[in-house]
Amino acid sequence: MSQIVEFAKEIYSRFGTIKRARKCFLYTAKGVRLTDLYQEGGRAILGWAGSVLTVFKNVLERGASGSYFTDFSSPCGREASRLDRALSALFADERKAFVFSSKQAALEAAISLSQESTSVWRPWNPVSLDTRTIDCIVFAPAFPWAGDIFILAAKSSLAEKLSPEILSQNHFKGETFLAAPLAAAVTRSVYDLVKALQEREEKHWFIYDQILTKYWERKGPYLFPKVPESKYADFVLHCLDSNLVISPDYYQPSIVPFGADKGNFTLLKNRPFDF
Repeated sequence: MSQIVEFAKEIYSRFGTIKRARKCFLYTAKGVRLTDLYQEGGRAILGWAGSVLTVFKNVLERGASGSYFTDFSSPCGREASRLDRALSALFADERKAFVFSSKQAALEAAISLSQESTSVWRPWNPVSLDTRTIDCIVFAPAFPWAGDIFILAAKSSLAEKLSPEILSQNHFKGETFLAAPLAAAVTRSVYDLVKALQEREEKHWFIYDQILTKYWERKGPYLFPKVPESKYADFVLHCLDSNLVISPDYYQPSIVPFGADKGNFTLLKNRPFDF
């Protein structure tokens, strides 16, 4: 987290605050538009703003934002929630949603359900994976929210075996409750992802290879640095001075910005980074 905070300070020192964000662009107080390749660690892979925020706003305006059950959540798994149905559509299999505030907590709960068949998933993962064969899937929803939300999508057949006693044990004590506006927005983000998975493909990513593959190895939309780790911090700042926001974490891939054009990389092309 401190790494992200320090990076945010670097952005602020150069460009001021972020006034708004749309698609893969960040618009700053100093009038400079930044192209976002960090994308909140993948949470903004579908872009900033869009339908999820409209849904969030609409549900928030109803005032149903407390810690009680609403149309967007169901009592203790006795019936399928809207999020359950969205996950079932995403993974083409009947799933039950459990929400956690940390990746570690989600993984511990998943492993307690199925030690032999638990996987971390991300969209357009270069590694072929038939999710229907995985008992427990942990992933970060494609919802650019300034906080940690991790979803455990467990096979319904496994989840049905969970008693209140098991749910109260250590591995599930980290489960968190999403108030209606957040639950509705996360659910919409899953359906948006289902649609995007059918539309986005290799042709949308390789068009930038001439510029990007000098510095990254691309696997699908994900960019893994060729720049040595010892020089990566300098490269992050060099990109920032080229109006590009890349992942500040060497081990967290950057992402090809969907909706950008080659002109957004002109400064980096004209000012190459020597490594």
